[in-house]
Amino acid sequence: MRHTVGRHLYAIDLATALALTLVYVGFSGMTASDGQPVYSGPAWLAWLIGVAVGLPVAFRRRWPLPVLGVVLAAVTAASVLDLTREPYAAVGLAAYLVGLAEPVRRSVTALAVALPVAAGGVYLGEAVITPAGGRQDALGVAALALLVIGGSWTAGFVIRARRAETRREERRRDERVRDQERLHMARDLHDIVSHNLSLIAVRAGVAAHVAQDDPQEARNALRAIEETSRTALAEMRRTLGVLRTEGAPLSPAPDLSGLGRLAEEARRAGVDVELTVRGAEFLAEGLQLTVYRIVQEGLTNTVRHAAPTHCRIRVTADGEAVRVHMTDDGPKGGPRPSPGDLPGGHGLLGIRERVLAYGGSVEAGPRPEGGFAVSVHLPVERKRAA
Repeated sequence: MRHTVGRHLYAIDLATALALTLVYVGFSGMTASDGQPVYSGPAWLAWLIGVAVGLPVAFRRRWPLPVLGVVLAAVTAASVLDLTREPYAAVGLAAYLVGLAEPVRRSVTALAVALPVAAGGVYLGEAVITPAGGRQDALGVAALALLVIGGSWTAGFVIRARRAETRREERRRDERVRDQERLHMARDLHDIVSHNLSLIAVRAGVAAHVAQDDPQEARNALRAIEETSRTALAEMRRTLGVLRTEGAPLSPAPDLSGLGRLAEEARRAGVDVELTVRGAEFLAEGLQLTVYRIVQEGLTNTVRHAAPTHCRIRVTADGEAVRVHMTDDGPKGGPRPSPGDLPGGHGLLGIRERVLAYGGSVEAGPRPEGGFAVSVHLPVERKRAA
């Protein structure tokens, strides 16, 4: 598409260049019926000047500065020889590209040279060599030429500045997107590592406690540790895979179909999980992943700070919102620490950040009857139809 647009622009420049050439050649045949001096030189010189004025315009996008220099010299010569009836349109077209494409220092320097040369050529032809009116008329024509050249250059320079600002804004937007991606990856890594290491720690404690009295239970705990470790490594590879530039396709991101596995892992760690999921099968993939991570973090906190205990998780969705409600009865052996006393404290923070990213709300805190509760409300984003 870009190449097609470029060809169209070059075609327009070529047509404009041919038109300007013919116009200047036509000026050589004009009579003095309008009261203006007429060209009286040889035809070959008129053709030469016409070609020098018009044809370089076809190459203004490739060589803006050389084209401006050639066209300015040719139009100045045309003014001195009374071979022009227009206010330096060809120079304006060339000056526009200089303002648009050339570096600022060279662009400003070129304009500073072009303006006095153009004004001097017009004034010399209009008021000195073949005066057709007073000096006021010559100054008026010179001012018009300066307006055309300066205005064209300014238009190109302004568009150049706007395009540069647009590119800077695109880079800033890309950087914000990359920052968000890195933040999401950090959240996922935190959830994966925190959840699975908590399960491993609990199962390792069980294995150490029953190693002599119940070897079979110890072996079961070790197998659970092995399975949890493999799962954690697979999820970490998938999450870190966003840093790859090439390689095999990544495995799918977790969704709500994986909540049963999370509940089973928590049960192995001593938490009696009661899981209910309703109406969530049509949620978009990104929202399913968010809900999955929220439940994962809630179970992680329950395993780490309340096991063994009873935990209830309800995930319900309708046409407007998805609601996640998690409660536990607290540890049987003593009071549960408050969120401010928990080590690290990143779990609830991660939940809040995920919820706020979707424009939702979250409430978390101890229950009056004991235990802990987390309630999340997220706007619904339905899965796109295939």
